[in-house]
Amino acid sequence: MKQVGDRLPEILGRDQDGNEIRLSDFAGRKLVLYIYPKDSTPGCTNEACNLRDNYESFLAKGYAVVGASVQDEKSHKKFIEKYQLPFPLIADTEKRLVTELGVYGEKKMYGRTTMGTFRTTFIANEQGVIERILGPKDIKVKEHAEQILG
Repeated sequence: MKQVGDRLPEILGRDQDGNEIRLSDFAGRKLVLYIYPKDSTPGCTNEACNLRDNYESFLAKGYAVVGASVQDEKSHKKFIEKYQLPFPLIADTEKRLVTELGVYGEKKMYGRTTMGTFRTTFIANEQGVIERILGPKDIKVKEHAEQILG
């Protein structure tokens, strides 16, 4: 897994419109890269809406916000439209980003083992270096913006 002090990957992936998202697109701004398990599920919707509701605070403090999950562009478009999300969502259908970040693997839920994405947020400085990581046990989906902004 990427650690504090590591740099985020240069190529983050493609967004809901098929545009390539690169780390260098955010040069000079801090970046909140939040990885979530699945569009339109209760926890992921609460998290996305909390970030949306505090989006102006992120911008005011010099942050860009980008979400990523393994759903496709069509799923992301529906999610963005339904909840008026003001930030891009990376469609990591080939699981390149989640694998490189170390946030995809075996999960145990209800006694079953499956492969899935671990809800994780990476906060990087203006040079793309990770300054903080909030893992699955740390994130409170309804208070996530406050957790990031302090």
